[in-house]
Amino acid sequence: MSETLPLLAHTSPESTVAWRAGVPIPAWQFIADAQSLAQRLPAGSPVLNACADRYRFAVGLCAAALAGQRNLLPPTHTPEIIRQLRAACPSVICLTDQLDCRIDLPLLPFPAKHAIRARDWLVPRIPEQRYIADVYTSGTTGLPVPHLKRFGALVRCVQTEAQRLGFTGSRRRAVLATVPPQHMYGLETSVLLSLHNGDAFCAERPFHPTEICSALTALPTPRVLVSTPVHLRALLAANLPLPAVECIVSATAPLPLALAQEVEQRFAAPLFEIYGSTESGQIADRRPTQSPVWHLFTGVRLCSREQRTWADGGHIETAVALGDNIESINEGHFLLGDRLQDVVNIAGKRNSIAYLNHQLLAIPGVLDGAFFQPTDADAGVTRLCALVVAPGLDAAAVLRALRERVDPAFLPRPLRLVPSLQRNSTGKLPAQTLRALLEAT
Repeated sequence: MSETLPLLAHTSPESTVAWRAGVPIPAWQFIADAQSLAQRLPAGSPVLNACADRYRFAVGLCAAALAGQRNLLPPTHTPEIIRQLRAACPSVICLTDQLDCRIDLPLLPFPAKHAIRARDWLVPRIPEQRYIADVYTSGTTGLPVPHLKRFGALVRCVQTEAQRLGFTGSRRRAVLATVPPQHMYGLETSVLLSLHNGDAFCAERPFHPTEICSALTALPTPRVLVSTPVHLRALLAANLPLPAVECIVSATAPLPLALAQEVEQRFAAPLFEIYGSTESGQIADRRPTQSPVWHLFTGVRLCSREQRTWADGGHIETAVALGDNIESINEGHFLLGDRLQDVVNIAGKRNSIAYLNHQLLAIPGVLDGAFFQPTDADAGVTRLCALVVAPGLDAAAVLRALRERVDPAFLPRPLRLVPSLQRNSTGKLPAQTLRALLEAT
């Protein structure tokens, strides 16, 4: 018989699982809502969990797990992605909390009312080996690819994360996230971490700096902010009074040291960075202001083969090839290099897109920007383009500033000024988005 694990770690029916608009939602209510929704799910149908409210997403996630069905978590809901989902899973339905949802699938509206409390308090258990989610890659280097996730592996991962972040003892934290729960980092750190450490997450997902500060203020202390470098940079740029937090967690993109230092100074709290991927889940952490060295999660091992670094052990069920250059220090520590797809070679000179983006964003007046290769190959010649958001500057001024920072071989041809960059909800820029924007300009 398969081993089982509890649906959540809260041991009292009145323990707070989530906060919405400053109002606590108890554990008994969460379980009642999940069990009630599980009974409404069509048997055998995978669930596209499109709920924007984090509490409703979590209820949908656990309802499908209780019913033995999978949550499908693609990075976007474009018509093409939906067509791919229908082709792969013809019986898929869409769970939504939006009245105007236009996803072209059979819709199951999230229940308008809470379920009634059961007579007895009992936390359901889920088989460890049960697949509960198909999490898709972000598509920054091509088309999104699904990866199946088992309940036990996800729980072990976030339990290790809780230990590494120091979320131990009787203190119960309120976790606010600026990232969506449909992303691997958001699923782990903004939902599962709280459910399996006895903490509570914020149902809302604030986006603008004023919304983030307001939502943090509405939560009880101690508070934790889960975010990304893009969101943190915008938050600091707003120059607002920042509410007290116990710590900040960042992932999804490289975190510049200067930004990490400013975040810690302004918040007067430690910042932790998470390293992982959709394929592997989280596998390491560090505090960048103290050391560039990454610490592997318990049981995770790295090895080199086929000119790649692979990770296995711990919560990783099958060895995963990592997408970055890794410099192993010892059994439990490593330094992180460039992404393998990130390194460009022009006229015999090598550089990384991450480094070039860092130099671009450091130019005074540049609010956002990105280097990229417009096509995989152009008559055998590698070339770079850049899209830049810089009100008050022209392209010539940006290029002059870049010439002082990067080798002339890596200057973008062309460099286009745009009003904004349509980053996805985790702050990333899918390759298709960049290429489409270049063509449009």
